[in-house]
Amino acid sequence: MSTPLYEKGCRSVYLLNAHTVFVTKYRRKVITKDLLYRLEQIFKDTCDKWESSIIEFNGESDHVHLLIQYPPQVQLSKLIGNLKTVSSRLIRKKFSEHLSNFYYKPVFWTGSYFVASCGGVTIEQLKKYVEQQSVPN
Repeated sequence: MSTPLYEKGCRSVYLLNAHTVFVTKYRRKVITKDLLYRLEQIFKDTCDKWESSIIEFNGESDHVHLLIQYPPQVQLSKLIGNLKTVSSRLIRKKFSEHLSNFYYKPVFWTGSYFVASCGGVTIEQLKKYVEQQSVPN
């Protein structure tokens, strides 16, 4: 098992990762190979602006998965909102002809999303560590 690489901030050392899933509006199967490639570029560029990074990215015809690493000063819900807003706008602009076959309104993602925190240790390992801490006298 490899040791996780911690990031260092001005006043913190951290390793914050989140698994997110975005689903297309009405779960329409609109994501093509070219569209998926463009989404990856958009997400990476957007994360760079938020001092975050995409660790892993993939998707299917109606949803995408992102594994995002982000610093503690970033509010995750705002980052996710920005990722969805920017990607929707740019995808609708570049792939307007393709998307007009599926949507008559300017939409791309559903209003909701999935997010789960994830890190370098399991809950069991963390629980064991906390349990082993000595109690002060």
